[in-house]
Amino acid sequence: MANPAPGFDQHPNYSVVIEPSSTRVQVHAGEVLVADSTNPLKLSESNLPQVWYLPLADVDQSLLERSDTSTYCPFKGRASYWSIRTHAGVTEDAIWTYEEPFDECAPLAGYVAFYPNKVRIHPDAQD
Repeated sequence: MANPAPGFDQHPNYSVVIEPSSTRVQVHAGEVLVADSTNPLKLSESNLPQVWYLPLADVDQSLLERSDTSTYCPFKGRASYWSIRTHAGVTEDAIWTYEEPFDECAPLAGYVAFYPNKVRIHPDAQD
């Protein structure tokens, strides 16, 4: 591997499982539809709630403002953040992405996740 995650060496029993899904997931900031995808990834990580990752292409990028915030995960890599701007205001650092994830989490490249305490995430959304 060219870019292995150091976390797995330190915690060999830790698990990050990434599965493709056909579940339709919509994300709203207030009343504004921010994302609508039928190609999400479902990420299950040891001792953490499941997280939906949506293709960036399925997000209304006109609503996004790149943030200076950055965090580090020893299993997934360095995360960068976006805020969402709607007519109702700005929701700071509502979205994160691993633009260059560690090899074990390579499928996350090009996908974004949303903080459920900042937006409404609707799996199995209907028209």
